[in-house]
Amino acid sequence: MRTASALLSAGSPETPTVGTARLGTLIVVGTAAAPRVPREPAHVARHHRSGLRGRESPTGHLMRVMPPEGGRMSENVPEHVVVAGAGLIGLATAFELRRRGTAVTVVDPRPAWGATRAAAGMLAPVAETQYGQEPLYPLMRASAAEYPRFVERVTAATGLPTGYRTEETLVVAADAADARSLSDLASHQIASGMDVQEIPVREARSLEPALAPRLAGAVRIVSDRQVDPRLLASAMVEALNAAHLETVEGASDPGPARWFTSKVDSLLTTSGRIRQVTGVRLDSGEQIPADAVVLATGLTASTVGGLPQDLDLRLRPVFGDILRLRVPESVLAPGEEHLLSRTVRAQVLGRPVYVVPREDHTLVLGATSREDGRESVLAGGVHQLLRDARTVVPAIDDCDVLEMMARARPGTPDDLPYLGRTSVHGLVVSTGHFRHGILLTPVASRLAAELVTGVLDPGVEHGADGEFLASTDPARHSQADPDTASLDHPHISGGLA
Repeated sequence: MRTASALLSAGSPETPTVGTARLGTLIVVGTAAAPRVPREPAHVARHHRSGLRGRESPTGHLMRVMPPEGGRMSENVPEHVVVAGAGLIGLATAFELRRRGTAVTVVDPRPAWGATRAAAGMLAPVAETQYGQEPLYPLMRASAAEYPRFVERVTAATGLPTGYRTEETLVVAADAADARSLSDLASHQIASGMDVQEIPVREARSLEPALAPRLAGAVRIVSDRQVDPRLLASAMVEALNAAHLETVEGASDPGPARWFTSKVDSLLTTSGRIRQVTGVRLDSGEQIPADAVVLATGLTASTVGGLPQDLDLRLRPVFGDILRLRVPESVLAPGEEHLLSRTVRAQVLGRPVYVVPREDHTLVLGATSREDGRESVLAGGVHQLLRDARTVVPAIDDCDVLEMMARARPGTPDDLPYLGRTSVHGLVVSTGHFRHGILLTPVASRLAAELVTGVLDPGVEHGADGEFLASTDPARHSQADPDTASLDHPHISGGLA
């Protein structure tokens, strides 16, 4: 069992490398150090507790009992949960479970190395708006609203930076056709109740002098934010390894997480018409007993053995190429500290591109979107990103290329995530977050933890949770099994899922 720390810093960060990872490719140019986190404490295993806890029905299955609003029913909170998948949502889910008094085991062959590693980290429920995705809007807004408290909790637990920044977003148009498209989208956003301001290009250039002089339109979105997913993932691992953690409603802290650097091969369940999770089997053959399992493995979730036969997770890989650049001091004007201070998004001949500035004088350029099944970084994708980015920010030409990466994001037929309970008691699915995984992390992790434990966060408004879970029901694309259809329970009704 390797530590999560060893994984996040795997390889030699001081040596240029070209390597291929599952579901994507990474090309590092120069020195791009991976996130570093403390090693897992040696006493972690002492906090790993299995065994079932709760009330048994006459049939031997655990009964779910509704806790008081914002409260806790300790006899109904599972002692031990396995979180399969350690992308940002999986890590955050484990964090939220621990906050509710549940011991967690995290299973992932390489934590935070998939889509999380590539993500730009834009928290942009307004700028990310697309036609036809109206059911996503409330979920995106709610998660963006929860982000400040979420980041505060992580920072309080670790003292580590997360890259959370409150600077706004500028969206610009390269030519007249792009400007019309941008204005039409702004009208749609305003009609949907979003705060969007169309501004003159001159004003946009006064806010960001590095913008090209001959742009055709601009929009200002003051509510958008950003986070650095790599820093946040490192902080999450640190929080899970911390000796102590502040908990919800005075729950007892079960102690640091346990880590397995393996894949979950299959679920372990009881037999019979109504199945109950009892643990997982790893690809090494090792079995881990658990009271509940949260399946957050992204694209591979549908390949895990033991899923309900009536559950059809229609996940598809949507690949994207993304670049990271360093801004040399020679590019900056006298007195300037950064080339850009805000996220800049653009339409260039109908193609979207974004440039996200970081505090360390790097830029994230992204991202292409393709469903060709190719895991490699494509030359055409790199060319497109650089060409379109330099059209908007000409100084891109003089920046150093640090990294080129391709990763697959898990999409669903309706672009809504799969988040909720299943007909197997104790199994919660959390996958298919597509382009919005980083943005949806607070609400997705909270809802998954609340479904498992029944312990509600008293600092959050829960009025819309039922609607969220109804829209993200993992079984919505499945044909109902008459033997389990009556077990459908998208709402929160107590612990042990």
